[in-house]
Amino acid sequence: MAASEPSVTIHERPDWASGEVFCPYRVCPLGAHCDHQHGRVTGMALDKGVHLWYAPTSDGSVELTSGNFGGEARFNLRHIPPKTGDWIDPLRGAAFALKRHVDGLCDETGLEPARLTRGVRARLLGELPIGGLSSSAAVILALTTALCRVNDVRLDASAMIDLVICAENDYVGVRIGALDPACELLCRKNQLFHLDTLTGDREWIPANAAMPPFDIAIFFSGLPRNLAGTVYNQRVEDMKAAALAVAAYRGKPMPSFKEARLRGVPAEAYELYRDWLPEPWRRRATHFFTEQGRIREGVKAWRGGDLARFGELIYQSGRSTIQNMETGSPHLNKIYESILGLDGVYGGRFSGAGFKGCCMALTDPERRDSVRDRVSHEYLRAFPKLEGQFEVFFCQSADGMSPPRQ
Repeated sequence: MAASEPSVTIHERPDWASGEVFCPYRVCPLGAHCDHQHGRVTGMALDKGVHLWYAPTSDGSVELTSGNFGGEARFNLRHIPPKTGDWIDPLRGAAFALKRHVDGLCDETGLEPARLTRGVRARLLGELPIGGLSSSAAVILALTTALCRVNDVRLDASAMIDLVICAENDYVGVRIGALDPACELLCRKNQLFHLDTLTGDREWIPANAAMPPFDIAIFFSGLPRNLAGTVYNQRVEDMKAAALAVAAYRGKPMPSFKEARLRGVPAEAYELYRDWLPEPWRRRATHFFTEQGRIREGVKAWRGGDLARFGELIYQSGRSTIQNMETGSPHLNKIYESILGLDGVYGGRFSGAGFKGCCMALTDPERRDSVRDRVSHEYLRAFPKLEGQFEVFFCQSADGMSPPRQ
């Protein structure tokens, strides 16, 4: 299903561009910090995202500029340089993962390699500030799609999801799971996307006719986020360690640390041994198991059109990420406190992993002005130096982008 048209018309298409890709951002109402543990997640794509305009190059060179960041990047597909910790890393990671995939297919079939011989000259522009909306996955998907088109490489959605995970895990060094790329590829407008990241089972649940209208509000703290520079990976390792510890207490065969996931721990075993776990591991495991319960309740509430209950579960999820995952910052915490129970807000939480960046909320369209004014007043009273950087956006749900199969 093709992505919906962006809600803002952007007049920055370069004269030299011959093609364009649009990849939406995403929010995760329930399921944060669960995909890398093979848990269930939910998501919605937004009607705002990343635009990439491109033209092919014949020599494998990749030339990148951004409307959000200064400078430009150049590299060749024949030799992809190591990461440098800047905005270009996810893009180099996209080329790295696609090249590995294409080379691997050639090795498996024994056929003459259909190498990546053509690069792209490309310009990127994101419609919203960076942090918490999975912009890194969006730019990876956008550049991967452009490279596939110019090299006549066809991929389905599952392969694209795997490539994003490879780019983030093996190149950028962030231990994400399938949530971000799956939402940006597979979400459908006005439907809640429900994904089992272990089995791959997918469900699209339409908004119930009895459900009131809602916006997806994005509150940008004014502080961009880079997960590679946070303790995100430590949280992932804490959860894996908890899974290994419970296996040891049960006297069961222990998986390798690489393969350990909380999804492999029965809920009753977690309840039996939770108090035996070291405090950080216990908190991380508590978030996972309670979040999986909130997803079951949330899907039921959404299906029944109970947006108030669905929103309350989102609030609970936000509280758990603060208390059990120990994410957040004074800035994000302030936004969360400002939207908690606010008239016109059904529910909200940190968007993404919860280190700087954004908060999201489901809000009443009739109360946009009052929600914006109240949260802005509370936030800027606490952080007056961020005047002009704190921003509020009201978005709608959207379809995900199509993989480059045609």
